[in-house]
Amino acid sequence: MSSLSLKNLDWRRAALALVYGGVCHGVFAIGVGAMIAAMYFGMSRSLGPLEPPWSWAPNVLLLMQFPLLHSFLLTERGRGWLTALAPHALARDLASTTYATIAAFQVFLLFALWSPSGVIWWEAEGASFYALTAAYCVAWALLMKSMLDAGIELQSGLLGWWAVLRGVAPRYPDMPTTGLFRYTRQPIYVTFALTLWTVPVWTPDQLAVAITLTGYCLVGPLFKERRFQRLFGERFDAYRATVPYWLPIGTVRKPK
Repeated sequence: MSSLSLKNLDWRRAALALVYGGVCHGVFAIGVGAMIAAMYFGMSRSLGPLEPPWSWAPNVLLLMQFPLLHSFLLTERGRGWLTALAPHALARDLASTTYATIAAFQVFLLFALWSPSGVIWWEAEGASFYALTAAYCVAWALLMKSMLDAGIELQSGLLGWWAVLRGVAPRYPDMPTTGLFRYTRQPIYVTFALTLWTVPVWTPDQLAVAITLTGYCLVGPLFKERRFQRLFGERFDAYRATVPYWLPIGTVRKPK
């Protein structure tokens, strides 16, 4: 079924799919917007009302909730939690949408509710400001490119609700090996880390966020690769043998 058929459309199912899709993409847009803006100003502008030292513990919780929950929901037990957040009959089909919604909400919490320290170490001016602003924009463009290469329908949460709307099973994208995936096995994580370090304003807040999330970008993909090895077996082994894990540098051996 490649297109919607109004005659055979289950309107209750369709309404549910549209609600899940609308919430997902709305939260996604708000969360990403908050992240882009907050980091551009070095985490010096946000809605968090607390002053140091009362802000330290809440900020740590905000910072740690993203990598911990984001990774947990990819485990077997975590996927069970995801299925509890949708009607039983459609829970598996909507799992990717639910996951993307939760991730976007986590991003919003971190970047919108962070309580700034009020300390600014360095702020770019003149040519350095324009250079770093350009680098920041390029980093985000590369991140979007890597998401497109990986399958934007999965990354954005579209996959699940669109399948439910059409009354078909979600069709997950194949193992990505093209585009930026030709140069690194983890271009999404690499380019996201790049956004963390190309900001034109530096504060202790931004440094804490950059170090923590870069650490997650280095370690988190290991769990993803285990899942890919189970799913794709020898295909993934051959790909892993020829493409670097993270930075697209160095010489790697050819697969046998």
